Amino acid sequence: MSQHQNANKDQFRPEDHAAEHFLLTTVVGSYPKPKWLNRAKELYRDPEHGFDADDYQEAKDDAARLITNEHERAGLDVVVDGEMRRNEMVEYFAHRIDGYEFNGPVKVWGHNYFDKPSVVSEVEYDETWLVDEYEFTASATDRPVKVPITGPYTLANWSFNEAYDDEESLAYDLADLVNEEIAKLVEAGARYIQIDEPALATTPDDHAIVGECLERIVADIPEDVRIGLHVCYGDYSRIYPEILEFPVDEFDLELANGDYDQLEVFKDPEFTKDLAFGVVDVHDAEVESVEDIERNIEKGLEIVPPEQLVVSPDCGVKLLPREVAYGKMKNMVEAARNVEKRLDEGDLEVQSRAAPADD
Repeated sequence: MSQHQNANKDQFRPEDHAAEHFLLTTVVGSYPKPKWLNRAKELYRDPEHGFDADDYQEAKDDAARLITNEHERAGLDVVVDGEMRRNEMVEYFAHRIDGYEFNGPVKVWGHNYFDKPSVVSEVEYDETWLVDEYEFTASATDRPVKVPITGPYTLANWSFNEAYDDEESLAYDLADLVNEEIAKLVEAGARYIQIDEPALATTPDDHAIVGECLERIVADIPEDVRIGLHVCYGDYSRIYPEILEFPVDEFDLELANGDYDQLEVFKDPEFTKDLAFGVVDVHDAEVESVEDIERNIEKGLEIVPPEQLVVSPDCGVKLLPREVAYGKMKNMVEAARNVEKRLDEGDLEVQSRAAPADD
């Protein structure tokens, strides 16, 4: 475990948190957009309407403020704006990185299309990507704000490469740009950054490339800035325990959707980082009961002790009905607080970590 890790998590503990134990609650990132925001986007794109850029900006601001408030009402310790300003996790960033261009949508499965970008020249950092988004969200809440960023490996893997000799060198250049953006975010006050690398789960043999990308990303980033890595939906046995070498504080993993079939993967060797543990299934439109979520949290405590556990959904919840997403968040927070109380009272036994032997 990195030396700053526990203090790194404790900085997000609310001042009025009554329990001795603290299971940090947060979300992965995306959240269902209000239906009127999608309508506003249609109006903005329709030249027949007088709905201009300022009108659309106001709609996005209102949505971001609304969802941030919804996260507060659910009781989350760390909030995001639900990615109200983002369309798709690669496309959004590709529009902001010099060297990318778009040539039209590509069919990816069924009747679904993805506006897959092409890298046509060396990628370069120009204007900031997320600083305005972060500053707006931070001004709309008194709670800590997490900033999700699509990672360089996924930005490279999910794009056409027409400029670099190989995907690896493209990913490394993108990692340097992500490092620049994080430095700007830190300057603006951000203390919790999540790198999203869904492509790692589909190409696990490239974990060494992702590791090198992360080394570049965290270079010269202050130790009090919490860096998480989100990897969803894959065979984790193909990247564990290698990922423990990655220079991050927290791994955010999807396990609820697979009914915790992969739980044993992380028990040997010992999980030495913080674990953001998916306790609600984002592919299930039923709201789990508080009791069921408590049992899921207990499964996380089979892997790490409470001080290393973060409670979150499996993944982004944007595809759920909004009332379902809110119900899951609210029950998740209540379950976490109940588990904290049981830990405080000694009603829940957990495996304690043995002190490391001196070398």
